[in-house]
Amino acid sequence: MTLTFEDFPPGRFVTFGPRHVTRDEILAFAAEFDPQPMHLDDEAASRSMLKGLSGSGWHLCSLMMRMMADGFITRAASLGSPGVDEVRWLSPLRPGDDLTLDVDVLEARTSKSRPELGIVKFKCTARNAKGQVLCEMTSPILIKRRGGAA
Repeated sequence: MTLTFEDFPPGRFVTFGPRHVTRDEILAFAAEFDPQPMHLDDEAASRSMLKGLSGSGWHLCSLMMRMMADGFITRAASLGSPGVDEVRWLSPLRPGDDLTLDVDVLEARTSKSRPELGIVKFKCTARNAKGQVLCEMTSPILIKRRGGAA
């Protein structure tokens, strides 16, 4: 079943996870995309403000995107996104974390210039197993309306 704009009323949409994050994943992502010492080296990481090895914030955003894609975006009549409104990294991603992702619909409105689609603003909150919020991201997604409603 394809999810259309009408399937995203404001409120809690869904929670995904848990998704286990390994030390090897953190190191591999950092080596390729964000080679800072706090993401690659235990000793350097222990001296950083994060006080230990931590995953890149961009790695966390990538994991969040994968959880959303697996969970609903690939089943939605998505036309993409005009961008991300806000990303906030609040606590470090650690090796061994089990992530859950809460997805809330903050707003859903019909496009004024293209009434055959809607704009759904999502807030995604990633937490570890302790319930600590690691990241919050707010982003709109363009989604076709059912039957191309005008």
